[in-house]
Amino acid sequence: MFELKSMTAAGIRRALGKVERYRFLGEPWEAESICRDVLEVDPDNQEAIVQLLLALTDQFTQWGGPTVGAARALLPRIEGAYERAYYAGMICEKKGTATLRGDAAGTGPVVYQWLAEAMQHYDEAEALRPEGNDDAIVRWNSCARLIMLHDHVVPAPVSGEVILLE
Repeated sequence: MFELKSMTAAGIRRALGKVERYRFLGEPWEAESICRDVLEVDPDNQEAIVQLLLALTDQFTQWGGPTVGAARALLPRIEGAYERAYYAGMICEKKGTATLRGDAAGTGPVVYQWLAEAMQHYDEAEALRPEGNDDAIVRWNSCARLIMLHDHVVPAPVSGEVILLE
């Protein structure tokens, strides 16, 4: 159909500067596209990998958007155990908040499960964090506050029933 054009290595810095702007403008698809272009030229570019992961999670609220699996597939490409744990938490947290925003009946236990998993990843990241980096702590607190704020976000009743998380 179309053969995609390749960007130059010299254009990477400028392109990555636009990624965050597109995400802030609520246009994660544009940010995702730029990250994919950068990664074609520089496959190990950490900023592009992380921004791609975040752009994918920004689209969790869209029907037919990227899956958790697509975002998680990027985790092995992220350098550093702290960073991998932190962004694993972000994936779960953003899936949980997207599900919460969807406001479908009966999703409280699913939201709880996503946020609880995010909190586990943030606990792991907290143990690995560099001095002065409290990002995992504030994300953990954000998840805890969401759970405490919404009465319907509770653990699933104990039964033989399994809740599927995508």
